Amino acid sequence: MLAPGRESPSGPSAKLLAMTDVLYLEDLAVGQKFTSAGKRVDEDEVRGFAKAFDPQPFHLDHEAAANSVFGRLAASGWHTGAMTMRLLVDSHFRLAGGIVGTGFDEFRWLKPVYPDDTLRLETEVVEIKPSKSKPTQGLVKVRITTLNQRMEAVLVLLANLIVPCRP
Repeated sequence: MLAPGRESPSGPSAKLLAMTDVLYLEDLAVGQKFTSAGKRVDEDEVRGFAKAFDPQPFHLDHEAAANSVFGRLAASGWHTGAMTMRLLVDSHFRLAGGIVGTGFDEFRWLKPVYPDDTLRLETEVVEIKPSKSKPTQGLVKVRITTLNQRMEAVLVLLANLIVPCRP
């Protein structure tokens, strides 16, 4: 049986992996999808992150936020990115060696995130390239979509990850 939050790739040769398994390059297939649990966005975390890393008034103060483009207190986009990373690490997309990236082809904030929103991820494998120069690893491109409770995409990123081959 497929573990919750893990969807199999299409096709008859799809492998079903136990929830505790880590994934190697050979375990991944283009089109394979993974989901995460949800995370409620806490106002104190929004303000705390903003105070430490993005101290703009619309992330810190209700009155200033009401008069901003957001209309109310909104999470920093960088906070949304940090919450996305946490959801990814805690999801069933468990890569051997950890989630190690080489960069992004795309990183777009589509909608604001507000306190009391609930975020979750959909991660899809879009490309797999075994390394020619390092035969013990490959590059995997994934599209990570952060969704709110209304299933609206709030952040989309296309990440390039280093994934080891099975030893």
